[in-house]
Amino acid sequence: MIAMASGKRESQPLIELKGVTRVYGTGQAAMQALRGIDLRIHPGEFVAVMGPSGSGKSTCMNILGCLDTPSAGVYLFEGVEVGRLSRNQRALLRRNYLGFVFQGYNLLNRTSALENVELPLIYRGTPAARRHARALEVLEAVGLKGWETHTPGELSGGQQQRVAIARAIVTEPAVLLADEPTGNLDSTRSREIMQLLRSFNRDQGITIVMVTHEAAMAAYAQRVVQFLDGVVATDERNGEAA
Repeated sequence: MIAMASGKRESQPLIELKGVTRVYGTGQAAMQALRGIDLRIHPGEFVAVMGPSGSGKSTCMNILGCLDTPSAGVYLFEGVEVGRLSRNQRALLRRNYLGFVFQGYNLLNRTSALENVELPLIYRGTPAARRHARALEVLEAVGLKGWETHTPGELSGGQQQRVAIARAIVTEPAVLLADEPTGNLDSTRSREIMQLLRSFNRDQGITIVMVTHEAAMAAYAQRVVQFLDGVVATDERNGEAA
């Protein structure tokens, strides 16, 4: 486990970006995806990140998920500077503190829903009986009791995304990072998934950061951050300036 800052005040951000930039390429081919991002996310918040293609929102999400690193600036997680962590420590941060939900579900096709959900616990070395019981518990929590033995090909898109959410929360992460979680779903299934995410945020206190291009989905969040041309253009809470 990574030693996180102890004795933190309630007001301390869970996630903080200070002057974060990200540049891809060099010389005339250089492309600046982020141009000095400042962002704070506190424990228990539900934040939607929006913006047009190329605005930098996905780059920011990749940095928050330790899938990419800033070219400059500082990323703090619970007061710890992530850039100073080793590669193995960043992997532990992802494994122990972060959960991921993707637009494309990313499930193992020939593996049952139960086995898909158990996978993060296998990486943690959780004993078989304990991980089996925990996976059953979260599948029931996302409304899939009775579907444990079904493979992704036997499930609807909405059910597959529920399995993906169960897999993301089975480790009880501090933060759930969701990248267009309703992008492949119809409006009815999208609302069901958003209500599910909001319930985990409200009832379990899981901090959620969600990238979406749909205003109707962003409306489920407590706060909406708009990216434009690599900077934060607006940051609003419940329709009011944050």
